[in-house]
Amino acid sequence: MQILLTGGLGYIGSHTAVELLNEGHEVIILDNLSNACSSVIQKIQNITKKDIVFYPYDIRDIKKIEEIFQKHHIDCCIHFAGLKVVNDSIYQPLAYYDNNLVGTLHLLEIMQKYYCKNIIFSSSASVYGDTNQIPITEEVSKGECSNPYAWSKSIIEQILSDLHRADKDWNIVLLRYFNPVGSHFSGLLGDIPVGVPTNIMPYICQVASGKREKVFVFGDDYPTKDGTGIRDFIHVVDLAKGHVKALKAITNKTGLSLYNLGTGKGYSVLELIKTFEKVNNIKINYEIAPRRAADIAISYANPNKAKEELDWEALYDLEQMCQDAWNFEQKNKKEEK
Repeated sequence: MQILLTGGLGYIGSHTAVELLNEGHEVIILDNLSNACSSVIQKIQNITKKDIVFYPYDIRDIKKIEEIFQKHHIDCCIHFAGLKVVNDSIYQPLAYYDNNLVGTLHLLEIMQKYYCKNIIFSSSASVYGDTNQIPITEEVSKGECSNPYAWSKSIIEQILSDLHRADKDWNIVLLRYFNPVGSHFSGLLGDIPVGVPTNIMPYICQVASGKREKVFVFGDDYPTKDGTGIRDFIHVVDLAKGHVKALKAITNKTGLSLYNLGTGKGYSVLELIKTFEKVNNIKINYEIAPRRAADIAISYANPNKAKEELDWEALYDLEQMCQDAWNFEQKNKKEEK
């Protein structure tokens, strides 16, 4: 199958490209490189020994999207492209809604025009808001989102649901990610942040490598065992494999389906830091800082639906995630966007 990955050179997209190529699919990537490096193309090809087709286009440029569909018979789109920094979205809401919503609408318009009605959407557990129903199942209602990034994901889910309601020929899978961390086992692919990391694992890695002085732990007064927030950390390779499973399902006419992709286990921020120290034999300096406005206390998945319907489950534990993240940092110390 010919699969279009929007935002396919980013952290999750690049790992998914590897898994798709290893399964024998043809991969076409659209990415404007605002949150990715062009060097990732060669790394994907080095890992898989297969070629990819790359277009350095912006998802909001509808003419450029159509150009891709004119050149290729796209069987399915996996839609990763979008701005993703939670805190930035609070201060730049118009930019987030413009990029994430307008880009998605243009993509769907061209997909419909060219009769490509299979899409897997990269959503987020943030659409559940601050729910007290833990672990979180797909039956939990979407909540009041705490930031424009989460709202953009929630709104796109609604757009896709409305689209399927209007046209049952669409096959749509919504994947709600929890907290991806780790890196490809080769050490070639990983999370390369733009400037100061906004995700916890790359920040820990940069402290470990001496690029930064300390990790800031935002809040130690949550109602958790050590006072720090609890999250469902999932290895990015497990997450990527979930997209391959979703693709197999979509070729069997799924209609509209929704799945949580998580491990089903919650770990606190301090547990993450301590595990990183243990497996990599390195001390991490950290400081407790005030809570951030968009953060919630506890979030972890019930992933049973994905196991039952997609035959998918997360295989790699927190220690593996920490080892692989540090391996990538050591091999790519100079590569920052």
